[in-house]
Amino acid sequence: MLLPKGTVFAVVDGEKFELHRNNGTETDPKLEKMSVPELDETNKSAGMRHHANTGNPSDDQLDEDAHVTAIAEWLNNQVLTHKIDKLVIIADPRSLGEMRRYYHKELEKVLICDLDRTLTGSSGDEIVTALRNK
Repeated sequence: MLLPKGTVFAVVDGEKFELHRNNGTETDPKLEKMSVPELDETNKSAGMRHHANTGNPSDDQLDEDAHVTAIAEWLNNQVLTHKIDKLVIIADPRSLGEMRRYYHKELEKVLICDLDRTLTGSSGDEIVTALRNK
């Protein structure tokens, strides 16, 4: 898989959010950590709507849903304001499933791939290897 220079990598789980940018080449990517924005994770209503038929969701689950929803909304905004034009999203399976519900059409156009794997805390080389072994 070729990963163009400038591609942004969002690495997510239910509690963490990491950003990396490829400052190498397409064939020899070098991921460098980026700063992560402060996100508004107070909107727990999205999680409530999603879990309405499953009984009372735990506060932890609502917090995780609010976290990944806030990330998806931030990524959508970055794409819509042309701050991200190539994107890879890597998240644990549950978080990725929740995030996909909020992908904007424009985000889908710049999305190179999304991968359902827990890679928060991984090095840039580990992330690239996981993508190539997809």
